[in-house]
Amino acid sequence: MEARVDGKVALVTGATQGIGLAIAETLAAAGAAGLVISGRDRTRGEAAAASLAERGAPTLFVAAELGDPDAPARLIEACLDRFGRIDLLVNAAALTDRASLLDASRDDWEALFAVNARAPFFLMQGAVAAMKRQGGGGAIVNILSVNTHCGAPELAVYSATKAALALLTRNVANAHRFDRIRVNGINVGWTDTPAERVMQAETLGHGPGWLEAASARQPFGRLLVPQDIANLAVFLLSDACGPMTGSLVDQEQWVVGSGR
Repeated sequence: MEARVDGKVALVTGATQGIGLAIAETLAAAGAAGLVISGRDRTRGEAAAASLAERGAPTLFVAAELGDPDAPARLIEACLDRFGRIDLLVNAAALTDRASLLDASRDDWEALFAVNARAPFFLMQGAVAAMKRQGGGGAIVNILSVNTHCGAPELAVYSATKAALALLTRNVANAHRFDRIRVNGINVGWTDTPAERVMQAETLGHGPGWLEAASARQPFGRLLVPQDIANLAVFLLSDACGPMTGSLVDQEQWVVGSGR
């Protein structure tokens, strides 16, 4: 069965670039009847919305800083006001700031958990409530990380946020399976995104050659790209996925637990 979402309305966070944008584009190609995308950069967001609309999916961009406790409710309300329903939710937005056990500050902890765990929780809360009122079920995909399994030392807080969201993915899936609302997560491996390019080349100081060097060390000769994750995400959102729910899929080219 082809992964189609014909007639469905989707809300995708972090959709102005990278993985979120690739998911929104793939949803548009798969027949989405409407899209709400969010991000912090208005110029980039409005350009993305215009591009998605040209692909045949009416799209609303809502500028949102997910560290704001009121942002999730505003996004759900915007989707319902514009399209009258919400059928699909993708929590793709995340902060990837580095912070180890010994280096992390209280501000690091609060900022990362606010965006990576609190915001997705309340977005799921609003989406599930709307899906129940509508009837007919729905689907949610949370973009997680292979760091959920442990994480590098400098990713202690980030890994903890993704582990929290992984647990919530299963909890919400279990709580609402008889509402026919499916909730799944993708533990994403190392992916070449615009944000990762800035992180590696500039923030971490690895310079412009980091991608070539990193790719050479990978089993398949490259990092994952956003379209890889988008293909899986849209499958999980579509009816092609069947009744699968509560699953956390490791999308990685290293076998977790193998020790490499």
